[in-house]
Amino acid sequence: MTKIAILSDTHGLLRPQVLDAVSSCDLIFHGGDINRPEILETLETYAPLHVVRGNNDKEWAEHLPLTKTVTVEGLRFFLVHNKKDVPKDLTDIDILVFGHSHKYTEETKDGILWLNPGSCGKRRFDQAITFALLTVNGTTYTIEKVQLEHEPKKESQ
Repeated sequence: MTKIAILSDTHGLLRPQVLDAVSSCDLIFHGGDINRPEILETLETYAPLHVVRGNNDKEWAEHLPLTKTVTVEGLRFFLVHNKKDVPKDLTDIDILVFGHSHKYTEETKDGILWLNPGSCGKRRFDQAITFALLTVNGTTYTIEKVQLEHEPKKESQ
C-alpha cells in the first residue's frame, strides 16, 4: 500500500497543515505552479517527489518536465499542469493529475480518473484551499479530499 500526497498550485506557500499531511505519505506529486525552489527542497525532505512545471514556474524551474508519467504499484499516473496540455492518447494511463484552475476536480472519463487537487498555497479567486491524499493498493485506490480552513477576509473599515 502506498500513500501519495497530491498537491498543486502552492505558489510559494507550504501551509503547516499540508506539511503535517505529507509527513505520513510515501510519495508526493506536485502539479506545478510551485513558484520557489525552496518549496521542492522542503517537500523532498518528507518523501520522494514527482513534479511538473507550471505556467508561473520561471527560469529556476526550466529543468522541470512539463509532463511526467509515474507508475505506483499497478497504476500509471500522468502529471501535467494545465489540462489543455493533456495529449489525446492516454493509453495505459489510469489517473491524470493536473492543476492550474485552483479548483478541486475528481472525475472519471473513459475509465481514467481526472484529478485536480486544487490549490493548497496562496488562496486565489475565492476558491477553497484543497489537496488530495490517494492510497494505492495494487491496481485499486481510494482518494481523500482535504479542505483547509481559510483565513477570514478582513472587513473594510
